[in-house]
Amino acid sequence: MKWAKLVAIFVSMGLSKYPHGITSMDQCLFCSSIFLGNRIKCILLEISSEMGYLNSVLLSSGRVEVKDAPVSGGGLSGRFSYGYSTFKGKRASMEDFYETRISEVDGQMVAFFGVFDGHGGSRVAEYLKSNLFNNVSNHPDFVKDPKSAIVEAFKQTDTDYLNEDRGQLKDAGSTASAAFLVGNRLYVANVGDSRVVACRSGSAIPLSIDHKPERSDERERIENAGGFVIWAGTWRVGGVLAVSRAFGDKLLKPYVVAEPEIQEEEIEVVEFFIIASDGLWNVVSNKDAVEMVRAISDTETASRNLIQEAYYRGSNDNITCIVVRFNNP
Repeated sequence: MKWAKLVAIFVSMGLSKYPHGITSMDQCLFCSSIFLGNRIKCILLEISSEMGYLNSVLLSSGRVEVKDAPVSGGGLSGRFSYGYSTFKGKRASMEDFYETRISEVDGQMVAFFGVFDGHGGSRVAEYLKSNLFNNVSNHPDFVKDPKSAIVEAFKQTDTDYLNEDRGQLKDAGSTASAAFLVGNRLYVANVGDSRVVACRSGSAIPLSIDHKPERSDERERIENAGGFVIWAGTWRVGGVLAVSRAFGDKLLKPYVVAEPEIQEEEIEVVEFFIIASDGLWNVVSNKDAVEMVRAISDTETASRNLIQEAYYRGSNDNITCIVVRFNNP
């Protein structure tokens, strides 16, 4: 197919320069519909009050539906709003999963937001989506001692998966970045290289540290357990895995563990936070992500805009993110 030069005006919070020439169908994945014809005209059909993205391109004739478009949604609570967006991107299959829950636990309202980035298949990430929050919230000490309960439930979930799914691929695994809102406290638990970043007083504050084999403390832990870290294109545990903590990965136990690192925050000092897989963070800095979201009041629009920006910056991975904004005075 020959493509004429299509000039489309995107509003993308100033992080990209437009007008932008579109030369392939790949660049139209964020359009809801595309029309092809001899004379090419484009108009912006749908612009939110805060942000605009190319929702449709109108040409003279012949409609073509776009496949594998991003999926997004969101919700509201009295204390916060949240939005999510997930996109297969340039990968052949989708291994990212996410979960959002608002539930009552022992008389306490609890909100949960999680992103799970699978590797070696989607089985482990899908298992975490279905089981991780239930295991944490069912822990008898969750409301009384959230940190200890989260650590124990994460480790038990990993054990349960390995014991339950005996026919699983032994190199399948998943990261997990999760946020638990309990009362006025926010507990962020991380395993792997998905990431949580908060906006505090306008600044980007990481609430998790990526679990990478090149981290000196992680390398020491792995070597003390009898494993090794070597360079194979990047630093890898056993020359195989580029993250130092994960669920699953049976062949790399006990070097690759599912014990989370936990950060605690008061929600009064947090404007919003972003949870995302490395498909976003590999190409969008913490600072850029926070600046984009801070300018957009609608959280679903913000999450979708982050996904779009990561794709246009060249992300080659699945991309999933959740944005949670607090209604602080």
